[in-house]
Amino acid sequence: MTNKVKIGVLGCANIAKRSVIPAILELPHLFELIYVASRDIEKSKSFAEEFGCKYLGSYDELIASPDIQALYVPLPTGIHYEWILKALNAGKHVYAEKSFASNYNEACEMVELAKTKNLAIMEGFMFQYHRQHQKVFELLRNNKIGEIRHFSATFCFPPLEKGNFRYDEVIGGGALLDAAGYTVRACHFIMGNSFELKASSLYIDKSLGTNIYGSAYLVNPETKIGASLSFGFDNFYQSRYEIIGQKGKITAERAFTPRKDFSPKLILENEGTIEEIFIEPDNHFVNAFKEFYAEIFSDTKKEHNYYDILLQSKTLEQIKTKENQ
Repeated sequence: MTNKVKIGVLGCANIAKRSVIPAILELPHLFELIYVASRDIEKSKSFAEEFGCKYLGSYDELIASPDIQALYVPLPTGIHYEWILKALNAGKHVYAEKSFASNYNEACEMVELAKTKNLAIMEGFMFQYHRQHQKVFELLRNNKIGEIRHFSATFCFPPLEKGNFRYDEVIGGGALLDAAGYTVRACHFIMGNSFELKASSLYIDKSLGTNIYGSAYLVNPETKIGASLSFGFDNFYQSRYEIIGQKGKITAERAFTPRKDFSPKLILENEGTIEEIFIEPDNHFVNAFKEFYAEIFSDTKKEHNYYDILLQSKTLEQIKTKENQ
C-alpha cells in the first residue's frame, strides 16, 4: 500500500499556482495537499478555494503543523535559508525552487541539517525529468555523434515586468541564481560532475545593483571537453543545449521550459543529414514530484540530491567569485 505524503505549500507564487500545485494534485496516490500558506491571508484563502485545501496566514504556522510531512517552497532564493532551516528543524522534507541557496555556506548548512535528520531535500530543476533528455542519452549511448567534443547551454529570456523580484539581489534575484542555474545543472546532468570552472563574466546593471547576464566556461580536466554556458535576463529568448561530437551534433531546442502540452524537438545532425526528432509532450513538474516522493523513502536518492545541491551551489558561487578575480 502506498504511503501518501501530506504536503503543504509555503508561499503563493505564480509557479505554484500555474504548474506545481496542479502537478501535485495529479498525484493523489502519492501526495495529499493539506495547506497553502501566505503572509497575505486573502491570497492563501484564494489558493485554497481554487485547489480544494486548507489555508493559513503564517509560514511559521504551516511549518509547525503536525498535519504535514513535506513542504514545497516557491519563495525567493534570498529567504530560503531562514525558512528551509525552520522546516528541516521541524522535521519536514523540502522541495524548494531554484536556486536552493544564496551561497555555498548556506547550502552546506542546510544539507548538513537534512543529513542529520535524514530528510529529503530537492532543488526545483524540473527540466531534468522531461523525457526528451532520456532520448538524448539514448542517442549518445548509441554513438550517434561519436565521441563528445563540446557542450554548450543557453538560457535567456526577454525583460521581466518592472518590480519583478528577480531584479532584486537583496532577496536572491539576479541572472546568476536564476537563469545560470539551469545551464550549470544541464552541464552536470548531461555531461557529468567532473567539470571545473575556468572563466566567467557577469554584467551588473548599475541602476539595479543586480547581475543581468553572463557566461561561464568549464572543463573536464581528464577528457579536456569544454562546456560553454550563457545566461541572462533582457535577452533574446533561448532555452537550449547542444552536444558536439566527433561525427555529429545533438541540439535540444526547448530544453528547460517546455509546457506540458508542447512537443519539443531534438535535432540530430551528421555529415550531410539532419534528422528532426519530436518528443511526446511530458509534464516534468509531475515527474519531478514523483522523484521527490521516491527520495523521501530512499537514502540513496537523498544522498544523490545532497550532492547535487552542493555541487550546484559551489559552481554558481565560483562563477561569481571567478568573475571578480
